[in-house]
Amino acid sequence: MATPRGLLIVNTGNGKGKTTAALGTALRTLGHELPVCVIQFVKGTWKYGELFAAKQFGDLLELHVMGKGFIFKEENVDKNRGIARRGWDLAKQVLAEGRHHLVVLDELTYLVKYGLVPEDEILADLAGRPPHVHVIVTGRGATGRLIEMADLVTEMREVKHPLRSGIKAQKGIEF
Repeated sequence: MATPRGLLIVNTGNGKGKTTAALGTALRTLGHELPVCVIQFVKGTWKYGELFAAKQFGDLLELHVMGKGFIFKEENVDKNRGIARRGWDLAKQVLAEGRHHLVVLDELTYLVKYGLVPEDEILADLAGRPPHVHVIVTGRGATGRLIEMADLVTEMREVKHPLRSGIKAQKGIEF
């Protein structure tokens, strides 16, 4: 039997549920009283359920909201690059410390997609983490190199979405 080691898990694709699946795994980890760190690279300062729930777990759960909201077609690339760099520097520190059983890097794929942090750096830091640390990366458009490095990859595919029928995002479901 193989020696257990920290897995690299990637939740990608155009469908809903990437972050939700990662947070489900985080909840499972917390249920075993193992420490979790969640770093959200894109989500901004609006109020959403994860922020309120995180308070329930005390010191077992660290939640860092590093983004400023959606970055699609953003004009200020330098500002986004600075925000992304601060977020990735925190992630590197958290990974290197090895204090957490699970580290969720929510919407990390956008840092590579928009050229905000070099992919080589991200992959090297993921590969260099302590061997017991599990990592979940979420976001659309995971690169081939990240997928190749991962131990488990799930692609979420949109089949039907309420927004297409005019139903707006709802508290407790989308945020």
